[in-house]
Amino acid sequence: MDFNIGCIAGDGIGPEIVREAKKVLTRTGEKFGHSFNFTEILMGGCSIDKFGVPLTDEAIEAAKASDAVLMGSIGGDAATSPWYKLPPEKRPEAGLLGIRKALGLFANLRPSCLYPELKDACPLNKETAEKGFDLLIMRELTGGLYFGERYTREENGEMVAVDTLRYSESEIRRVAHKAFIVAMKRRKKVTSVDKANVLDSSRLWRKVVEEVAKEYPEVELNSMLVDNCAMQLVKDPSQFDVVLTENMFGDILSDEAAQITGSIGMLPSASLAEGTFGLYEPSGGSAPDIAGKGIANPIATILSAAMMLRFSFSLEKEADAIEEAVKKVLSDGIRTGDICAAGCRKVGTEEMGDEISRRV
Repeated sequence: MDFNIGCIAGDGIGPEIVREAKKVLTRTGEKFGHSFNFTEILMGGCSIDKFGVPLTDEAIEAAKASDAVLMGSIGGDAATSPWYKLPPEKRPEAGLLGIRKALGLFANLRPSCLYPELKDACPLNKETAEKGFDLLIMRELTGGLYFGERYTREENGEMVAVDTLRYSESEIRRVAHKAFIVAMKRRKKVTSVDKANVLDSSRLWRKVVEEVAKEYPEVELNSMLVDNCAMQLVKDPSQFDVVLTENMFGDILSDEAAQITGSIGMLPSASLAEGTFGLYEPSGGSAPDIAGKGIANPIATILSAAMMLRFSFSLEKEADAIEEAVKKVLSDGIRTGDICAAGCRKVGTEEMGDEISRRV
């Protein structure tokens, strides 16, 4: 089968890690009889440098014409980059918000898995790390506080800033369905996270999620307040399977879940639209301090490519092959610098990609 993949390499380490993911995809295609065709798309700082804006209409159309999009990293050093002297709507990250909206990417999936080989890198206590964990955070991506009405103005002689948190029933319902569908393929447990003791938006969230849950009787649903969830993630992350939550809570909790794995360089993510279209990217940033040095960890991007095969192309065996190849590399003691430990062989970005490709 032929698949058309839009590639947004982006900024910083983005081009390096996307290159290795493309290498692994090409190898996977050779083994399983598929052809992956890549179209390069500029977005972020590199688009600002060439076109003056972080996201062009042409980039949006190229992404829409693809079967899925694979992305590296967007942005640079906010303290030194000229990109961050521009108005907020013209900075690199504005391109990311823009493409999410243009492509209708409303559900963000971020797995958080502690590989046994990396348990010593886990910042949690030894007993908790020994138990291990494999959870997935499902974050609503296009509603809530980040997309509500906002303003800053002077009132009664002082400046006042307002951000509006708004959710509709339909926005909650569609992401809840995604969470339960994913849970059916995992351990059949959904923890819905809100702040229903305080916020009207959370009370609506809980009501709608409970309604959706009735359509999935095999899946266990628990509701949890966001502050308790933050505590439970560091106390016993093994209790979670799929964590469903709104935009801002998901933004915060997914970073917490990333950190307890020991390295954010290990964590993929997927942003899904209706149907099968999705945008796939590593959870980490552009790391401009190490860009061009060939030392970035490409595993998160490679695992993001595996998620693309699974969620957008329904290629389960092929996705499994990539994930198993990553596990074999780790069990063979091959590491990039961020996850290297005593007795392991330290490799760079390109060699890590080569080693994973050989094991597909």
